[in-house]
Amino acid sequence: MDNDERAKDKKAVLINSILEVSDNVFETGKYEECYNLLINCENKEDVEIKWRISRVLYNMAKDQKYNQSYRKELTFKAHEVISQELPSHYDHFAVQKWYALTLEAKSKSEGLKQRIEQLETVKKHMDLAVSMNPNDASLLHMLGEWCYQITDLPWHQRKTAETLYAKLPNSTYEDALEYFLRAEEAQPRFYSINLLRLGMCYLKLNMEDQAKYYLKLAASYPAKSNDDHQANKEAAEILKKIK
Repeated sequence: MDNDERAKDKKAVLINSILEVSDNVFETGKYEECYNLLINCENKEDVEIKWRISRVLYNMAKDQKYNQSYRKELTFKAHEVISQELPSHYDHFAVQKWYALTLEAKSKSEGLKQRIEQLETVKKHMDLAVSMNPNDASLLHMLGEWCYQITDLPWHQRKTAETLYAKLPNSTYEDALEYFLRAEEAQPRFYSINLLRLGMCYLKLNMEDQAKYYLKLAASYPAKSNDDHQANKEAAEILKKIK
């Protein structure tokens, strides 16, 4: 083995070590600590580092402890980081996934016009990502969320948006339900909001027994995040109305 090969092996070992540590820190919800680990490592231009930086910035941007302006800044930064990787890593699952998710978050923060204009692009990159990894629960959930939000838009709001901006894509509660169920099958009980949405979809489809089952799971889900508290509250409120 020559010096170049030894150097490459050493670099690979170092990157793998950083990835393992940062992933463990990320899973505990210590996003700032995770970000600092990634941004300060020697190999921060490696694609495996870059998509993780985008992921952690995206999650930091959802934290209500930061003000709205800073969360918007984090969202834009998350999208900028992953956008740099898209042209040279178009066939990389995580790059496609986080490009789609950060674009959705960025366009949402820019207002209704931008969100509508980017809907099809967001869906395109989600579909590309899920074709590479059909069992990624969080991505399947986001596809379900995309379908649910499109379907749940009131008729008058849809017509107003189409008059002012552009024609909206179509979807159904059945489409949304399919994605939420696939997410749950891929990773059972992984996300409180997925359980909530399952309950809401079944309710929209007049399947009350199934709706109650998932809403009860969402209402009693151990709350560790803002999303969990939201799911607990919404599910409990819906259950009161349908009992």
